[in-house]
Amino acid sequence: MNAFDAIIDRKGTASIKHDLAKTIFGNENILPMWVADMDFETPSFVREAVIERAKHPVYGYTFRDESYYEAIIGWMKRRHQWEISKDWILFSPGVVPALNFTVLALTAPGDEIIVQSPVYFPFFTAISDHGRKLVNNRLVVENQTYAIDFDLLEEQAKTAKMLVLCNPHNPVGRSWTKPELERIAEICLHNKVIVLSDEIHNDLVLPPHKHTVFANLSPEIAAITITAHSPSKTFNLAGLAASSLIISDEKLRNIVKTKIQHLHLDMGNIFGFEATKAAFIMGDEWLNDLVKYLKNNVMETEMFLREQLPHMLIYPTEATYLMWLDFGFTGLDDKMIHEKLINEAGLWLSPGKDFGSGGEGKMRLNVACPLSVLRDGLQKIVMTFKNENN
Repeated sequence: MNAFDAIIDRKGTASIKHDLAKTIFGNENILPMWVADMDFETPSFVREAVIERAKHPVYGYTFRDESYYEAIIGWMKRRHQWEISKDWILFSPGVVPALNFTVLALTAPGDEIIVQSPVYFPFFTAISDHGRKLVNNRLVVENQTYAIDFDLLEEQAKTAKMLVLCNPHNPVGRSWTKPELERIAEICLHNKVIVLSDEIHNDLVLPPHKHTVFANLSPEIAAITITAHSPSKTFNLAGLAASSLIISDEKLRNIVKTKIQHLHLDMGNIFGFEATKAAFIMGDEWLNDLVKYLKNNVMETEMFLREQLPHMLIYPTEATYLMWLDFGFTGLDDKMIHEKLINEAGLWLSPGKDFGSGGEGKMRLNVACPLSVLRDGLQKIVMTFKNENN
């Protein structure tokens, strides 16, 4: 049996994904395929590293040693052909905190910050919660796939201070091509727009697509870019709160570093450090196997839903384990689609409207689960909506 086929019972572990259904919906038996963590075992070599450290009887203050930085540097070079230096790496307890303190550090109240909706919803609050002005460069659909409105971006960049880029994009599943990123870079360089590139899904690009690190396009681009990265999505480590910001430009880096220190967010935790090192030193083969499994799950979903619900639009998934499904064929509004999924299908997906403008009528499906679980979820969708066709 494929290791990723194993059913892991996560109930009773205070799992956001599995244990909140009873609290929110009053039903603990709803199948959760929403929040972006995986239902696969964290790799054994990561667990063993954490357990080995846990055997020591003292969990006191700890710093990140050379091996921590070497692990990140080696991973970026092997997996992404990006050569970085130790000095470029700043710690963050997560990518979402990094979005917030980077906005605080590098922009001022009233500054315009561009996002590209529908997009991961913490992008919005990282801007609005701090008194910055959100500017939406809404993605457009061309030939049933998402694209960037570059004409609009050129106009918006004239007055913007920052662009928050989702690369690869969550939830629409795009792995932006090098030419697309180069066009963004050209616009941002010309207008002196800082780019905060969230690349947390960069290890989860599905063949034949390839990830391009935005900051690695050129030294000039690197000088205006902050790259957010983490092992959390790749190796299922979200509960260990360990992420990085990679900033080559010394001036930008020092400004962000000062904000991190002022907010006392630099400490981290012992087990997150050990997990990061183990993942990035020993994780290549495991990740290759994971990507193959995810690719198969994506293909299985596409084939099944296109056969059973031919009126549903399934946007191509080039990266991540999150699929973007259009329920517009039902003629139902967002609330009704969500309620039917919960109450009739017993299935929890992420409502598209949460991802902002352009998410209406959509749902985000997490396929990072054993194939048998995925097939159960897909059958629930079909049985609930097979007679809906507005």
